[in-house]
Parts: sequence; C-alpha cells; structure tokens
Amino acid sequence: MKLDMGQAWSHAVALISGNRDIILIVAGVFFFLPYLALSLLVPEIMNPMAAGAGANPQDPDAALAMLTGPFAFGMLGIAILQGIGTIALLAMLTDHARPTLQEALAVGAKALLPYIGTLLLQGLIVVLVLVVPIVLATVSGNAGITALAALIGVVIFLYFYVKFSLTVPVIAIEKQYNPVAVLRRSWALTKGNSLRLLAFYVLLFVAFLVVSMVAGIIIGLPLALFGGAAATFGSGFIGALTNTIMVIVFMGVLAAVHAQLSGPSVGAVSDVFE
Repeated sequence: MKLDMGQAWSHAVALISGNRDIILIVAGVFFFLPYLALSLLVPEIMNPMAAGAGANPQDPDAALAMLTGPFAFGMLGIAILQGIGTIALLAMLTDHARPTLQEALAVGAKALLPYIGTLLLQGLIVVLVLVVPIVLATVSGNAGITALAALIGVVIFLYFYVKFSLTVPVIAIEKQYNPVAVLRRSWALTKGNSLRLLAFYVLLFVAFLVVSMVAGIIIGLPLALFGGAAATFGSGFIGALTNTIMVIVFMGVLAAVHAQLSGPSVGAVSDVFE
C-alpha cells in the first residue's frame, strides 16, 4: 500500500482532536514540565546559547559534573517518564476502547522495558552499520574516502530512521513486546514507502523549526529585554512548548501512518470519525 500523506495528516488531526483533553494532560506532565524544568535548572545542557559566555567549554571536570551525580539520575528519570508518556499517548490515540488515563499509563509502564530494549537494539544496529565504516574510513587517512563515508553514512542513517520509525506504534498499538519482532514489523510496514515517509517527516520537521523560530522572535526577544533570568525562562518555555506540540503531532502522525499501512485489522481507529 502506498502512503497517502494528505490522508495520514487528516487522520492524525482527527485523532488528536478527538482526544485532546487527556492528551494535553499527559503531554503536559510527561513532556512540557520536565523539559521546562531542565531548561531552567540546567540551561547549559538544554540550550548552550543560554548558558552565557562565562562557561568554559574546555573544562572537562565541569562537563563531567553535568553528566554524573543527581543530574544523571534526573535525566534517566525523565527519559523513563517520557518513554511511558510516549506509549501512553499512542495508546490513547488509537485504542477504540477509549482507555482512561490510568489505563493508558499502565500500558506505557508495561511496555517500557520492551521499548527500551528496542531502542538499544536499534542503536546497536545503527552503530554497526553506520559508525564502524566511518571509523574505518577515518583510520585510512584519506580525506576523500572519509568525506564519502560520512555522506553515505547520513543516507544510511536516514534510511534506517525511516525503516524503524514505526517501532513505537508497533509496541503501543499492536502490543508487540519482542524487540527483534518490533524492528522487523516496522521494517515490513514501511516497505515501499521509505521516500514518502522521509518527505513527510522532513516537512514536519521544517514546519516545527519555522514555528519555533517565529515563537522565539515573538516571545523570546521581548523577554530578553528584561535581563538574563527572563531570557532563560522565555527560551525554556518556548522550547518546552514547541517540543510538547511536536511530540503530540508526531505521535498522531505515527498513529495515522501505522493505521494506513497496517490496514484496518490492526489498531481500530475508525471510531474517531463516527
């Protein structure tokens, strides 16, 4: 089946609109607030430009301190929360039984370990396929070969990103918890639509980039006039808001793409249009 991007977008909008109240709660708790908190508490990690000119980027002790201790545990905790929130969002978007918030979060918690396992396996595959050849080309000492390997690496990375882009819907919607089976299912679903999906994702990314820049100009610049603290808050707020909107829309798009490519037998979502 060939992907219809217009139909997928309309379906995504319908899914989000039909579940907007509960989606806003989950997205606010699991994405907006953690991102905003990190942006305010550790601006040099979330937004290096907001850290100020006084920081020494060559200080290894300072960099190590940011990546260990309480901060590292905080990042791990947020990553776990967002993993649960991501799966819960897809469950609420696509489950025809209309799960409650508690039920959706239970689905997210149950699927967390398979989700992490899938991400680790996916990362290992990308490293083996992408990083190793580039390292070998770099060791060769030939600049031309290294540049060519880097270019090919970008193409390979984008290809694998598209092929594995439906792993979360496979976990959340099809309730498939075997990481190997999840990756194989995503690969099969995207077969014949890689270029269309890449174009779809690029269009979404560009749209969010433009929205983020416009929001930064409209909101960020006026706040910058009130000093560093206001500028940091404005930057963090805009980043958290745009990031949360991007997550919601992208989850809706993934749900719609999955529904279209998998057919009506998996993940009943027709009730959204009733």
